[in-house]
Amino acid sequence: MADAEVRPPEGAEDRYEDILTDDALALVAELQRELGPTREKLLAARRRRQSERDQGALPNFLEGTKGVRDGEWQVAPVPDDLQDRRVEITGPTDRKMVINALNSGAKGFMADFEDSNSPTWDNMFGGQRNLRDAIDGTIDFTSPDGKEYSLGEETATLLARARGWHLPERHILVDGQPASGALVDFALYMATSAQKLIDKGSGPYFYLPKLESHLEARLWNDAFVLAQDRLGIPQGTIKATVLIETIPAAFEMDEILYELRDHSAGLNAGRWDYIFSMIKCFRSRPEFVLPDRTKVTMTVPFMRAYTELLVKTCHARGAHAMGGMSAVIPSRKDAEANEQAEEKVHADKSREAGDGFDGAWVAHPDSVQWAMEEFDNVLGDRPNQIDRQRPEVNVTAEQLLDAQSAGGRDEITDEGLHSNCNVGIQYISSWLRGNGAAGIYGLMEDAATAEISRSQVWQWVHHGIYAADAVKQAETEQLERIKSEVGEEWFAEHGRADQSRRLFESVALSDEFVDFLTLPAYEELE
Repeated sequence: MADAEVRPPEGAEDRYEDILTDDALALVAELQRELGPTREKLLAARRRRQSERDQGALPNFLEGTKGVRDGEWQVAPVPDDLQDRRVEITGPTDRKMVINALNSGAKGFMADFEDSNSPTWDNMFGGQRNLRDAIDGTIDFTSPDGKEYSLGEETATLLARARGWHLPERHILVDGQPASGALVDFALYMATSAQKLIDKGSGPYFYLPKLESHLEARLWNDAFVLAQDRLGIPQGTIKATVLIETIPAAFEMDEILYELRDHSAGLNAGRWDYIFSMIKCFRSRPEFVLPDRTKVTMTVPFMRAYTELLVKTCHARGAHAMGGMSAVIPSRKDAEANEQAEEKVHADKSREAGDGFDGAWVAHPDSVQWAMEEFDNVLGDRPNQIDRQRPEVNVTAEQLLDAQSAGGRDEITDEGLHSNCNVGIQYISSWLRGNGAAGIYGLMEDAATAEISRSQVWQWVHHGIYAADAVKQAETEQLERIKSEVGEEWFAEHGRADQSRRLFESVALSDEFVDFLTLPAYEELE
């Protein structure tokens, strides 16, 4: 059979032939043919479980895997450069970001092919080249104003986040059909960079997003085994951290670690997508209506339950528990805003370190030191606190599902509606222009926060809190606000107002809930 077929977009200036090599495409094709049918079955299982929830079913801990939860087992040890992960920085794979993140002083850099990366041709395949060049130590960048960037002597450990199982890659076809974006990202990184990383004393390390079951983790493990075999890499070399960012996955943490036990580097609390998942999973249920996004903090009981359970589960299995993202953007021009950002990062990371997390994320290099101070205060010279077992934590299904603990419909405001419309439309505009990490009002927004924004609007409309006309009026007012902030001339030339608003409405005011904003948006990405 032929290997994967590459179809660059019309007018593509770079074919990325050094990344899309024959060997890399052969691995893509083998993974797709071997694992693609199971992937399709698992995506169908997601839809079936959602239908059951729409009919009133609630998730619970699985009876059939009780033996795994009760069993005495541990994940395999991680390599030395993954032992201390007290602060990781995350961001897309553009060249300047890669250099700045690796130089930031963070212990790790999660180079993102997913939620903070708009999946354009150049972002996805140029991003692979940027990571390869960083591993080679040859990466550099000169900005339009002449400032030069290059790697320092000490750099963060590199981890790559592949796309979720649901996303396709339309520019690579296998047997005439778009390949899985997840398998494309994984295969290209493995073929291009895995051996280089091993030769440097590191290894191919991944973050795995959007999982909804341990069977989806098993599919990733199958991909790891196959790729290591084909590339002649010892089994267990790949290490992966799974983001627990869906409600179903919160009930299968032990099982997910078990499936990946030879390749596991722990679990991460993907807080923004977790809030989105609460809305998405129970969109038809009035008792799951959430208040304004700003009021669903990490201290509300259902979020506390999920993070406490994550720490306990990971440490019981000898695995790292990674905390969430501090999305605030420090300001180098406004001292007061910078002080507020610093306070927020310190408070967030003090709580996480105190809860037992072994590390957590920041979105900006200037936040690294603030976060580091809080983990240093707790960890000292220890690389992690996996030995802190948290036996006092006992989380029930009811606590995980207690959406009303966030405040419910009484805490929904017009300000929250307007904010959702503003952020949703601004983010879509940014994403369509090829930028998946957008600084909006002092926060680094990505696809997850845009998903919260549009899904909240959908939820509020469908449960009678707002009429569609009120949403459209809010959109109109917020577009005027955005225009006044960015400038009328720039807005007219670059803002994509009509397209962004139409896409936002297509997922916020649709009759049926659209599972992922990025699926219809991908169809319009140039």
